[in-house]
Amino acid sequence: MLDLNFVRNNLPLVERKLRDRGLDPAEVLKDFHQVDQQRRQAITDAETIKARRNRASEEIAKLKKSGQDAGALMAETKELREQIQEREKVAADLETRLQQILAGLPNLPNETVPVGKTAEDNVEIRRWGAPPKFDFAAKPHWELGEQLGVLDLERAAKLSGARFAVYWDLGARLERALANFMLDVHTREHGYTEVLPPYLVNSDSMYGTGQLPKFASDSFRVPHGEKELWLIPTSEVPVTNLYRDEVLDASQLPVSLTAYTSCFRSEAGSYGKDVRGIIRQHQFQKVELVKFCRPEDSYQLLEKLTRDAEQILQKLGLHYRVVALCTADLGFSSAKTYDIEVWLPGQQLFREISSCSNFEAFQARRANIRYRPEGKNKTEFVHTLNGSGLAIGRTWVAIVENYQQPDSSVVIPEALRPYMGAERITARKL
Repeated sequence: MLDLNFVRNNLPLVERKLRDRGLDPAEVLKDFHQVDQQRRQAITDAETIKARRNRASEEIAKLKKSGQDAGALMAETKELREQIQEREKVAADLETRLQQILAGLPNLPNETVPVGKTAEDNVEIRRWGAPPKFDFAAKPHWELGEQLGVLDLERAAKLSGARFAVYWDLGARLERALANFMLDVHTREHGYTEVLPPYLVNSDSMYGTGQLPKFASDSFRVPHGEKELWLIPTSEVPVTNLYRDEVLDASQLPVSLTAYTSCFRSEAGSYGKDVRGIIRQHQFQKVELVKFCRPEDSYQLLEKLTRDAEQILQKLGLHYRVVALCTADLGFSSAKTYDIEVWLPGQQLFREISSCSNFEAFQARRANIRYRPEGKNKTEFVHTLNGSGLAIGRTWVAIVENYQQPDSSVVIPEALRPYMGAERITARKL
């Protein structure tokens, strides 16, 4: 969430940044200016009337002390009290309206984010490695998975419907190996602390990271008594909210956490997209990286977090590129995002495998996550960052397509062999 005073005092800048995102400021800001002015006027009116009531109360005390009739003034104070209650209710209603508008405002792009109108305006920053060269026609993972008997989409559809997958044998072991490998690298080499959060969270948690209220249709809601819980769309949600309504010790910053969870997304609006294979699923597994830091350190740490995610691909020998998202392609809560896109030879394209973002104070303000700078009494909001380190299913896809052999078997990258207990995935005997 953006700071109210910042929006109020920098409306032209906010409007420009919204236009850079491809949004109409009038539609997003709605009647912000009028509501803000009316709310401030209602508060001023209430305070003015309170001052009149206080003066009248003092006069009543004097009249009573001198034995004079204070009836008229007492009637006036009653009327003033009713006026105060009415103005305070108006102010409260306008405050609610103002918070609704602020909750719907996206984060403002950092000045270093390239301005663009579509994803075509994203800017490639760097590449690593080279695509594999085959002397045969590369197959997509859905063909290889079916031929090897390790990926079963038909039975998954019988169990749950479209956009679900069943993994068999070494296919299932590859998912597990990737999770363990990623967690080991991030905890042993990159300094992250592993955490295992719940897969169901409350609405406050979804609000804190920006999923609610705007993106309710993108997530799975679970009725729970008189309340409701939500299946996590990413472990960013529970991990970031671990410190909701807390003040962190400045000496402990930055805090770096990693988590492996299943993730659940309704994929609203994705009908007809990526219908083959396991690129876009309702349930998938992911290793997440989350950081809490001082504001002055956040952009340096964004670079580090991105490099941490990249190193997983480098250790696996997978060709990839890093892309800076343009203003129109940024996520709702992000001030700056790098996408890491891995090469998939079976599909002849780069595919996003991680988004690494700096949210600045946007999530921290929503979730009320603060720290107290050394030597200061007043607390400040931390900056939060997160990125996939990596999406397990898409890494699975990348390995199967990049390491496929002429006989459709798949060679296991050396870094994964200690976790797999095998050097190759061959056709499963049924």
